[in-house]
Amino acid sequence: MRLISWNVNGLRAAAKKGLPEWMDREAPDVLCLQETRAYPGQLPDEVRNIPGYHSYFSRPERKGYSGVGLYTKEEPVEVNHVFDEKFDPEGRLLAAHYADFVLYNVYFPNGKQSDERLQYKMDFYRSFLQTARDLVASGESVIICGDVNTAHREIDLARPAENQDVSGFLPQERQWIDQLLKAGFVDTFRMLHPQCEKYSFWDYRTRARERNVGWRLDYVFVSENMTDRVQEAFILDDVYGSDHCPVGIALKTDAKAKKQS
Repeated sequence: MRLISWNVNGLRAAAKKGLPEWMDREAPDVLCLQETRAYPGQLPDEVRNIPGYHSYFSRPERKGYSGVGLYTKEEPVEVNHVFDEKFDPEGRLLAAHYADFVLYNVYFPNGKQSDERLQYKMDFYRSFLQTARDLVASGESVIICGDVNTAHREIDLARPAENQDVSGFLPQERQWIDQLLKAGFVDTFRMLHPQCEKYSFWDYRTRARERNVGWRLDYVFVSENMTDRVQEAFILDDVYGSDHCPVGIALKTDAKAKKQS
């Protein structure tokens, strides 16, 4: 199973830049999108209903803001967007329950705009961490993917020394990823590529992608009971169309779950 996650910086804009054609070529089994900025009714039919996929979209209260989407070849048992009543209005999460794992597609908040938004981000982090811990404690197999809006270690951004005091690389933000890993999750890219310097985000305004002055802000985490199923972890930094690029994993199918289904 090939799972890809991508902050598209506007789904309608991404569609005009060739997203459906890219999907046809790439053929992911699951595609998780963040920052869709669109309700389903605002999307053209060729984007909302892509042949071979079931599609699901969150519904943020504020139009043209936030939002996540899911395209999946296998129909999940259940998909929901309820997380925490404090955060649900921004439509930042979809949870898809499959026969052998639970998938969380999350667009974590950005904390750069103000102290208030940084606090909102940290509150979101804390609430989601408890959800993740509860799932692990219940014995679930879990995948968490999306734009985390934080670079974890110095290797995960081009200029760590210059960004020590910038949201996205603050100690408390990085410590949250430490806590997620201690809670029983694994950063799949670092698991398979411990020393690889690759990024998934480049600032448009400074034309940072041309100089590869980037950040690794996009992740796929799996619960520890799924690590033996991870065959590949990748960053598709040759794919354009957004200020982020796609990231993903290739996962062995759970034969037992497949037989039961």
